[in-house]
Amino acid sequence: MTFSRPIAPVASALREQFRTVRAASVALAAPLSAEDQCIQSMPDASPTKWHLAHTTWFFETVLLQPHAAGYQPFDARFHYLFNSYYEALGPRHPRPQRGLLTRPSLDEVHAYRRHVDEAVLALLAAPEALDWAAIEAIVALGLNHEQQHQELLLTDILHALSCNPLLPAYKPASGPARRLAAVPAEVRWLEQPGGTVEVGHAREGFCFDNETPRHAALLRPYAIADRLVNCGDYAQFIADGGYRRPELWLSDGWATVQAQGWRHPAYWLEADDPRIATLGAGGGPAATGGWQVFGLHGVRPMEADAPVSQLSFYEAAAYAEWAGARLPTEFEWEAAFDAPGIAQMSGHVWQWTRSSYDPYPGFRPLPGIAAEYNGKFMVGQLVLRGGSVATPAGHTRSSYRNFFPPAARWQFSGLRLAKDL
Repeated sequence: MTFSRPIAPVASALREQFRTVRAASVALAAPLSAEDQCIQSMPDASPTKWHLAHTTWFFETVLLQPHAAGYQPFDARFHYLFNSYYEALGPRHPRPQRGLLTRPSLDEVHAYRRHVDEAVLALLAAPEALDWAAIEAIVALGLNHEQQHQELLLTDILHALSCNPLLPAYKPASGPARRLAAVPAEVRWLEQPGGTVEVGHAREGFCFDNETPRHAALLRPYAIADRLVNCGDYAQFIADGGYRRPELWLSDGWATVQAQGWRHPAYWLEADDPRIATLGAGGGPAATGGWQVFGLHGVRPMEADAPVSQLSFYEAAAYAEWAGARLPTEFEWEAAFDAPGIAQMSGHVWQWTRSSYDPYPGFRPLPGIAAEYNGKFMVGQLVLRGGSVATPAGHTRSSYRNFFPPAARWQFSGLRLAKDL
């Protein structure tokens, strides 16, 4: 086989990237006890131990078994236990019951990871003997898949810890809590000309199939906020009766608010929340009045200028209606990604858009097993853009499309406003 570029240096770099990403997952789980890593707090979340095993299952099933001659699975039963949703690969353990998997033990899962890691690194050590184009594509997909699960590991364990009345921190904060003035900075509106813009990935470097093909989108002139909606902004919405005013809400959103009893973002605590008194008595942060927010570092005073997080699409849309604005479409968001003066486009919170998660014109899923990765979820969900504090560094890009159903609020999800001109 003739290669258009030297393969050995590329394979060496991919080996190092593999080591780095795989080590990062283990490091993220390190602050958690074995009990923490087995818990599943709701059907939409998965235990930490399952994330560690499933990402390993992906490399074993999609890479090693088809491409590594003589590879022996660590435990053939894991094929059933740690499949997620790949119908082509057969039956799987029910998703809502992942928290029942007290066995295999955490030690066994780590042994599984070591077994698969050694086999992958050995495979990549002799790239000239491989179907390198296929191997490289699978490893790249597997690493980006694992980075997605690193983010899910954090969001899922945060939800689990939020269900514990002690509200334990995933990891202690590096500094003391701070309380900022409750007067947020004014939003600046950045006017955008609209017109025909190119959106989607240009196929230089890795992307998921749902970011393609790149295509033209027609936009009307619009304005987009220079920053994210922050906690101080959102506190004003709450104080103005935002959760009690049905005229602000979409019908399904209002029904959800009523059914779930929502009164504030998922991890906000009111000053009279009995769990805050418990924390104070136990040596944690005592109530100091005002809103408290539970996060990866435990309960902290609300920071007015921090982006509001853990919002559903319904809450984001209601806030936008209250503010006399709207949510941007995903194409408006992407077109404004590098606009002069814009800030907080990535690495803070995922930003809800007003776009349904649909295929782009001419979309074709990845071939083979990976065809099930994105395309079959393109119904009943909304697109989010931008990446969050839980997203691994370098994992996102301007064309990256995340997606969740409109009531989901356990993610680091917030919003940015837009309006018509």
